[in-house]
Amino acid sequence: MREIVFDTETTGMEPSEGHKLLEIGCVELINHLPTGRTYHQYINPERDVPAEAVAVHGLTEERLKNEPTFGEVVGDFLDFIGNDSKLVAHNASFDMKFINAELKTFGFPSVDKKRVIDTLVMAREKFPGSPANLDALCRRFNIDNSNRELHGALLDSELLAEVYLELLGGRQHGLSIEVDKQSVEISQTIERPFREPRTFNVSEEELSAHEKLLEDLSDPVWKSA
Repeated sequence: MREIVFDTETTGMEPSEGHKLLEIGCVELINHLPTGRTYHQYINPERDVPAEAVAVHGLTEERLKNEPTFGEVVGDFLDFIGNDSKLVAHNASFDMKFINAELKTFGFPSVDKKRVIDTLVMAREKFPGSPANLDALCRRFNIDNSNRELHGALLDSELLAEVYLELLGGRQHGLSIEVDKQSVEISQTIERPFREPRTFNVSEEELSAHEKLLEDLSDPVWKSA
């Protein structure tokens, strides 16, 4: 099963007000395990980046002016997420409204919302009443987010992938039986000295006590067959 954990950064809160995507980060999971494949792209929004947005992610208009537009990278993005992989995001409705607005602008169909998994919803259902932002969930699950001084789409996707796996129940270790080949080889090569079998003399008193013990047993297993 293939899943894509992703995050976006934007110039503002609403695409309907002219705000645009300016960064996308994606992490590939196969059967809930990271494969190491990622997709990361800065995007020229072709507009200004308000100061309040820069305070969140640190991406300025000057920094992005030489990056490609979404229309120039949309093919690579769609190739990475594929046609049927589940898409995992935190507060997914926010990211998806920007993704779908950009897709519509360049003549592509919207992503089916049935493909989308929202980890914010998962966290609120699992821990009702508790903080459910990404930083709070990293603290809850002891995930190191010390590098997260500013929001960044790829870093946040990598952290979210770990959070998502914990929300699913955590990765189970030690459930498979593995043979330590080295220890087996060592045990097979050790030479042990031959020892003659030992015999033990049993006294009449010990034989009598053993017979009495057998008589006192009720319904022993060797008589039930």
